[in-house]
Amino acid sequence: MRLTQLKLSGFKSFVDPTTISVPGQLVGVVGPNGCGKSNVIDAVRWVLGESRASALRGDSMQDVIFNGSGNRQPLARASVELVFDNSLGRAGGQWS
Repeated sequence: MRLTQLKLSGFKSFVDPTTISVPGQLVGVVGPNGCGKSNVIDAVRWVLGESRASALRGDSMQDVIFNGSGNRQPLARASVELVFDNSLGRAGGQWS
């Protein structure tokens, strides 16, 4: 089983629905300061169950929801989805 996509919407700096493809077994997250690299990692931690706001670089769990900017209104919810390739059938039951 392999992670193939990360879908984010309203999570921290990812206001609009965004899909990040994970094309191979080894992936690097690179970019200039402030572009959202740490938010990508925070999103993975959050969707896998991290419940401490401090571990996600926030003061409360509300901090993961986009809080608005000069041009954008705050959002009421955030979503993160991990998409896995289970073509080898390693995850059984309803996921096979």
